[in-house]
Amino acid sequence: MQQAYPCYMMRGGTSKGLFFLAEDLPEDTKKRDQLLLGLMGSPDSRQIDGLGGAHPLTSKVAIVSKSIRDDADVDYLFVQVVVDKAQVSTAQNCGNMLAAVGPFSIEKGLVTAGDSHTDVRIHMLNTGANATARVETPETKVNYQGSAEIDGVPGSSAPIFIDFLDIAGSSCGKLFPTGNAQDVILDVPVTCIDNGMPVVLLKAESFGLSGAESPTELEANEALKDKVEAIRLSAGKQMNLGDVSNKTVPKMSLISPALHGGLLNTRTFIPHRVHEAIGVLGSVSVATACVLKGTIANDLVKKTFSESAMAIEVEHPTGQFTVEMEVSDSHDIGKFCVKRAALLRTARLLMRGEAMFALK
Repeated sequence: MQQAYPCYMMRGGTSKGLFFLAEDLPEDTKKRDQLLLGLMGSPDSRQIDGLGGAHPLTSKVAIVSKSIRDDADVDYLFVQVVVDKAQVSTAQNCGNMLAAVGPFSIEKGLVTAGDSHTDVRIHMLNTGANATARVETPETKVNYQGSAEIDGVPGSSAPIFIDFLDIAGSSCGKLFPTGNAQDVILDVPVTCIDNGMPVVLLKAESFGLSGAESPTELEANEALKDKVEAIRLSAGKQMNLGDVSNKTVPKMSLISPALHGGLLNTRTFIPHRVHEAIGVLGSVSVATACVLKGTIANDLVKKTFSESAMAIEVEHPTGQFTVEMEVSDSHDIGKFCVKRAALLRTARLLMRGEAMFALK
């Protein structure tokens, strides 16, 4: 017999998924993962028998609970549910879904709302990093309507400002997991970096590409996908991630000169589909590589950066992503420090109710 599981469906940034209180899901990890696969309708390329949207960006889950930490209000576990395989992954954060964690926490009473805005301190269980999301709460109610726009999402919504705190090396142990600003893997120059999300940067020209190709064109290029995946598997071991054949990290970002006035252009494999935009934390890692001397991104942009606050415009297939950064010692990878990484996202509550599944 089917059981009911209370949940919200929310859009966070350019992603969408199900949000649960941890107490409403099985404590046993295997049963929880089986449930999430069933609720999403995986494994099936259409996810026709579940709530997933047949794409990695719409097959996501956030599990939230009250935190016992002094430096956080809530704990957030991100779960990527693979669309066409019976696999789930908690090996990474998701900064887009993070944008909806604050509103969800307020809606569910985990955080008391202020009269105009509410700062929600979020501990990301996947990597142990922290972030603070500022949510508009006029008259102590979450506001979803506003004039903020983000590329990749139609219309406008209330702004949610996110500050990331101490996220360098959150998955791999250090900002440059290989110890180098630049490496060569399978004859291709790369930069392996982790400032919130493990990312391997590769120049599009290394594969005979312009960088302007659409996600559909890139996904249809089997030779390209095979080469990128081979590099990813090798990079995973060098980045202290081990065997990544069944993991969704590292992400693989093809970079090229800017097309529309930004700092540089990207096409990102996540890791087997190509993102229609770019992930939040992925963009932070790319932006960080841009400002650090010696990386392939810094070589590409050919720009010297100041030691003060700056806005890095990262282009992607559907627009641009602005990352606000404050850094020090950008010329020295031994001393380099990200003092602040912040960005603007939006979120919206789409549905609340009960998801149904018969858990065996």
